[in-house]
Amino acid sequence: MCVKFKDRENDDVFLSFKDDNAVPNGDHVLVIPVYHNQLLFTKHKIRGVEFPGGKREKGESSEAACERELFEETGALIKTKEKHYIAQYRVARQNGKPFTKDVFMVDVDKLPIQEDYLETEGPRLFDRLSDIPELDKSYLLKDAAILQCLERVIELGFYQ
Repeated sequence: MCVKFKDRENDDVFLSFKDDNAVPNGDHVLVIPVYHNQLLFTKHKIRGVEFPGGKREKGESSEAACERELFEETGALIKTKEKHYIAQYRVARQNGKPFTKDVFMVDVDKLPIQEDYLETEGPRLFDRLSDIPELDKSYLLKDAAILQCLERVIELGFYQ
């Protein structure tokens, strides 16, 4: 099933829910991590608090990009076999290059402190999205595709 809607830029977004049998093939990844029954976010230095994610590197699988982006932006390490492919969405941009994002839910095993989190200020833990002050939220946490993916994580029982 594919859901179509418009984003804040009035671009068409096509969202499809997936399962672990589907093959992720997007050029970007988004990670919805859970650590000790809390949602794990990162604080981007410019945009604010958001879920980790980014572009796949050349020759890198979406699964590997998921782990790399999560580690680079939060320091988090995933529990073995606790990475689930839950969705993919494509944004057909009117101005700019279209992109496809694979969305994963992961259960974090460890969250060691790092000296450098690259373009972020490191991990942030919250019980609910509503616990994040509005002024601290990245515009990405107001994105309909990302919000529907978080709802899907809850529906699937990965997070309460």
